[in-house]
Amino acid sequence: MNVIDLFSGCGGLSLGFRQAGCDVTRAVEFDPGIAATYTKNHPETHMIVDDIRNIDVTGVFRAGDADVVIGGPPCQGFSMAGARIRGGFIDDPRNYLFRHYFNVVSTVGPSVFVMENVKGITTMQGGRIFKEILATFSDPELSGGRPYHVYPKLVRAVCFGVPQKRERMILIGTDREIGDMDALWRETQEDIRREHPHYFDPVTVRDAIGNLGATSADGRVVNPVPQTQYQRYLACGSEYIMNHTRTRHSPVATDRMHRVASGENFTVLEENIRSVHSGAYGRLSWEEQAPTITTRFDTPAGGRFIHPAEDRTLSPREAARIQSFPDDFVFCGTKTSICKQIGNAVPPKISYFLARLVEKILQENVL
Repeated sequence: MNVIDLFSGCGGLSLGFRQAGCDVTRAVEFDPGIAATYTKNHPETHMIVDDIRNIDVTGVFRAGDADVVIGGPPCQGFSMAGARIRGGFIDDPRNYLFRHYFNVVSTVGPSVFVMENVKGITTMQGGRIFKEILATFSDPELSGGRPYHVYPKLVRAVCFGVPQKRERMILIGTDREIGDMDALWRETQEDIRREHPHYFDPVTVRDAIGNLGATSADGRVVNPVPQTQYQRYLACGSEYIMNHTRTRHSPVATDRMHRVASGENFTVLEENIRSVHSGAYGRLSWEEQAPTITTRFDTPAGGRFIHPAEDRTLSPREAARIQSFPDDFVFCGTKTSICKQIGNAVPPKISYFLARLVEKILQENVL
């Protein structure tokens, strides 16, 4: 399968498709720093560092360029401009990110597209936006005579053997109607389980990061011996692994973290903690899954991201483990950029499953 990745970020979606044997020919990312991480880890893919608006209008992509288009236009682009009119929705400048994703899909005409977004997309504006998205892809006038059948699926990371309670909406669009998508979903699970018996097993924070020892100033540490099935799945043969650095916290923040036990948060501090996150200053529990890894996992007030045993937040390598990135995946750039890359990524274990599912869809289309 030839694949194009739009809004690629560091390449969480691309990685799963590559692991499934797909050829990710081109990727688009606006941020040069994030694109550098993608290129380091996906050197065989042609990275286009540009605004999706330019990509759409300059003829970069043409009909037949790919069998599959993947990507997740950021949810900030979804807003509703008054009445329920598909033309009004697609032309509203506030929806430009979705519109350009849709335009590329319409131009390339892949057999399948995969669009990832936040769970809340289904309830924005009382569900009207979600209905407009589905209607837009299925409208032959808007899609150049090539309408898509769209199958939405809410995915929970824990169901894919990923140690976090992340939930995302996946839209799978096909140019032919699928008789029973749920059956293909189950068949894909069975296929993967035969090859990787422990793939979908529940994974705890300890299972994920328990063998990672002390951090280092430059993030380069000796590659630890894997101790669990999950660690073995993500392990690499390198002598060292990267990105295992700790954030320097203020004495006040460190003292607060010290007073928070496993499973507790800021409510035990009896202080006026200003944070919009209910899990602020929350300490992870070894025997549970983590909450959703966000772009602020290095900030105690950003959520429940304090290490289970140490008075610090998660290192980038620990957060990457919880996101199911393999240990040889290296993140480049500033601390802020790396946190953004990891927090915004699709967990590769989920994207690998989606790639295998797409293979089945294409096989069914051929039959």
